[in-house]
Amino acid sequence: MHILKNIKNMKSSISIITVSLMVFFFFSCNNEKQADNASSAAPSTTKKDSAADKGIGKFTNIRLTHPLDDSMVVRGKNIYDSKCMSCHKLSDEKLVGPGWKGVTDRRTAEWVMNFITNTNVMLDSDLVAQQLMVTCVARMPNQNLGDDQARAVLEYMRKNDGKN
Repeated sequence: MHILKNIKNMKSSISIITVSLMVFFFFSCNNEKQADNASSAAPSTTKKDSAADKGIGKFTNIRLTHPLDDSMVVRGKNIYDSKCMSCHKLSDEKLVGPGWKGVTDRRTAEWVMNFITNTNVMLDSDLVAQQLMVTCVARMPNQNLGDDQARAVLEYMRKNDGKN
């Protein structure tokens, strides 16, 4: 009889812990979405040009095309379709990773390129990348994209954000 009582107490404790964790994760994800929405509402105050806002990697000065390079946009879309779409939506909705809408308003081109090409170091050392990882379902795997491929993905992100 004593054993049955202990088992019931353990089940009750596990249930309480499970519910507590679910509530914690729910509010964590909800807070990130609110923060992302606030960031996209005021991009001029969130996108910086200091060295820290460029991430960690070899990209320190990306020259963006105006207008967009249509051939890069097409290549970027193809890469998105084959490597990125399963985890990232083009909207601001989180799937496994954060949605892409507004990313080029919130992050510098250098940060995006460094994150795409230097994923593991960025996740281990960059504070912004680490904050994003807290609310994501899984750690982003390195997709092993070359510089030209990463630049095409960036151009597709710019197109997705309505850049011309």
